[in-house]
Amino acid sequence: MSNSSPADTNRPVQAAAGDSGDTGASAARRTLTHLGPEGEATMVDVTDKASTAREAVARGLLRCSPRAFRLLTEGGNPKGDVEHVARLAGIMAGKRAGELIPLCHVLPAASIAVELEPDPSLPGLRVTASASIKGRTGVEMEALTAVSVTLLTAYDMLKSVDRGMTIESIELARKSGGRSGSWQRGRD
Repeated sequence: MSNSSPADTNRPVQAAAGDSGDTGASAARRTLTHLGPEGEATMVDVTDKASTAREAVARGLLRCSPRAFRLLTEGGNPKGDVEHVARLAGIMAGKRAGELIPLCHVLPAASIAVELEPDPSLPGLRVTASASIKGRTGVEMEALTAVSVTLLTAYDMLKSVDRGMTIESIELARKSGGRSGSWQRGRD
């Protein structure tokens, strides 16, 4: 529980230095973009932003049992080819991020790519998704949505042999373009 008064909760929240990988004075000047002057949720107006090339890459992983890993890599799954179906689901979901996430812009021209890498050291599956567009808003949510749904689809297709699978470490790896420029995880 916070000790703030109700009046304090109606103001835009300012990002502290170090939040979201930002450092220094530029982070301290930023505010949460989806909050209006009274703290209400609002859609960000991008009509005056320049159209620039933008890209985002996200990643995540699924850990599973050795038995589920064999089904993933050797085939024989009664639901079909796990990698093929999961990749397609991720691409489709990335294209619909604006319909799934409130206040996220719909970007029908975004290009989405999904890579799946079975990893016996987990055992499990590593997923990387990239999204790109020439537009007025970033594609981070498209990349993150693509990774999430790819992993959820793999879980769905393998759950008959392993309900204990875990989906982990879904994160933005890097982004480029737009007013804020480039950012890469680990280079904060």
